Amino acid sequence: MKNHPQLRTGIGTDVHAFDANSVLWLGLLEWPGERGLAGHSDADVVAHAICDSLFSATATGDMGSNFGTDRPEFKNASGETFLKAALKIIDAAGFTPVNVAVTVIGNQPKVSSRRDEMQKVLSGILNAPVSVSATTTDGLGLTGRGEGIAAIATCLVEMKGE
Repeated sequence: MKNHPQLRTGIGTDVHAFDANSVLWLGLLEWPGERGLAGHSDADVVAHAICDSLFSATATGDMGSNFGTDRPEFKNASGETFLKAALKIIDAAGFTPVNVAVTVIGNQPKVSSRRDEMQKVLSGILNAPVSVSATTTDGLGLTGRGEGIAAIATCLVEMKGE
């Protein structure tokens, strides 16, 4: 479709269990005093869900196929490392992010206290607007029982040069 931008949407999810011996990283921010999340990396569910949404939109795999646990260079990697690597992958495929929306699902931490900071940091890395919302599951499921945190991200990407 000439004269119309090539836009694609993607969705990504991530879930990690709490680990009291880890530092909590969420939306590229450290959350002192909060229980951390267990994972091969920093377990930043927000960053991971965003990466998967970008990969989904551009048909470039997923977190596992791009950054699997069999790759030692990603052990203890930060969410920022994953986002920057994901941007290189989608750029090589000819795409750039237009915007991202992400929802954090869990009882803790209270995202509203740092929402603006999180949006600013994520938008800066992605060079596109990022909106962050949060919800609970009213006591249902693993997040409702306080066993971990989940995130769902949607994104819009545009094919470069269109």
